[in-house]
Amino acid sequence: MNSLGTSYRALVLGATGALGSAFVEALRADAACSHVVGLSRSSQPAFRLEDEASMAAAAAALVAQAQGPFHLIIDATGALVIDGQGPEKHLGALNAIQLARAFEVNTIGPALLVKHFVPLLATEQRSIYAKLSARVGSISDNHKGGWYGYRAAKAALNMVLQTAAIEAARKRPQLVVAAMQPGTVASNLSAPFVPAKDCLTPAQSVAGLLSTLDDLPAQAAAHFVDYKGEAIPW
Repeated sequence: MNSLGTSYRALVLGATGALGSAFVEALRADAACSHVVGLSRSSQPAFRLEDEASMAAAAAALVAQAQGPFHLIIDATGALVIDGQGPEKHLGALNAIQLARAFEVNTIGPALLVKHFVPLLATEQRSIYAKLSARVGSISDNHKGGWYGYRAAKAALNMVLQTAAIEAARKRPQLVVAAMQPGTVASNLSAPFVPAKDCLTPAQSVAGLLSTLDDLPAQAAAHFVDYKGEAIPW
C-alpha cells in the first residue's frame, strides 16, 4: 500500500480464515508495512465474536505490549453457515434462534470489535478501518430475495460502520472506514454454494481490496466498495 506511508502498522482480526490469512500474508510481503498482527480464536491474545470480554482483553494486551498505534485494521470475521445452518431461502425457513445467531456473528460481534479496536488507530495520520461485508447487504441492490438473516445482518453491519465513521472522524479526521465486498472467494464459506473454479482466489480478492483501500479518501462517512474499487449502493 502507498497511502499509509513507509512504516505503517497493520492488524487483521479473524486472521486464520481464508481471507484473513491472505491479508496477513499480503501485508507481510509489503515492504511499507513495518508490523503485522493477526488475531483470531487461536492467537495470543485471542478473541471470540460472541465474547466481548475477550475482545476488550485482546485490545488491552496490544496496548500493553505497545504494538500500536495501527494505521490499518481489517476485520475479516463473519460467517454464512452458522451452527451447520445455511441461509434461509424462503420465509417459511425463518426461526428466531438462527436469526439471532446471524446477527451475533455478522453484526453484534463486529460492532463490538469496532468499539474496542478503533481506539487503537493512529489519530494524527491517515488510517483505515476496513470490514468485510457483502453485496447482499445492500438494500437497494436486492433483486433475488432469500438469505434473510445474512442479508439483514450485513445491512445492519453497514449501518454500524456508517454511524461509527461519522463519530470516529471527530477525533480521527484522516480515518477511512470501509465496508468491503470481497467477491465470491474460494473458501469454506462459499464452497456449499459456488464451485471453486468459478471463484476468486483469496490472494486475488485481497490484492483488489488493498488496492481499493489505498485509493479511498478520508471522509466523515463510510465507503461501501467491492474488490474492483466500484462503489456499491447502500
